[in-house]
Amino acid sequence: MAVRMRLQRFGKKGQPFYHIVVADGRAPRDGRFIEKLGTYNPLTNPADIKIDMDRAIYWLNVGAQPTDTVKALLSYKGVLLRRHLLRGVEKGALTSEQAEAKFQEWMEAKETRIKAKISQKVNLRREHLKNQQEAERKIAEERAQQIAKKRSANAPSIEAEAPHSEETENLPASVE
Repeated sequence: MAVRMRLQRFGKKGQPFYHIVVADGRAPRDGRFIEKLGTYNPLTNPADIKIDMDRAIYWLNVGAQPTDTVKALLSYKGVLLRRHLLRGVEKGALTSEQAEAKFQEWMEAKETRIKAKISQKVNLRREHLKNQQEAERKIAEERAQQIAKKRSANAPSIEAEAPHSEETENLPASVE
């Protein structure tokens, strides 16, 4: 039986949500699976990925083949690095403390990169909104100036064209 680690699609049209599962390679995409390892939501930025690292490493060690997308997700979350470090411990190249220290160092660096990316995105969004508001304010000022020019240009000509008659002078102020 060829065991695959792959995505199982959920969510409605245009709003995908995936479960990361271990399934028989012959089973349909959204069909029967052996074990659910986690979830993946590509709609959030950065994407929300939750994986049971220990079970994912177990399935990789027993021969489950990840699809390209799942392999990228496992790499992004550090599962493949941790597996690599654990194999180094098994072979005697590293101690478990060294492997854990390297993994924690990588995770901290990864978290700082993600936080920097998020803060950069937030700053760009704020700057974009600020520039958009300034542009709208300038357009509103220009329109107000154009309207004021039209009113000042049309106001004397209207008074000159409409002669004062005795009828309008005799009317009460509220009627005019």
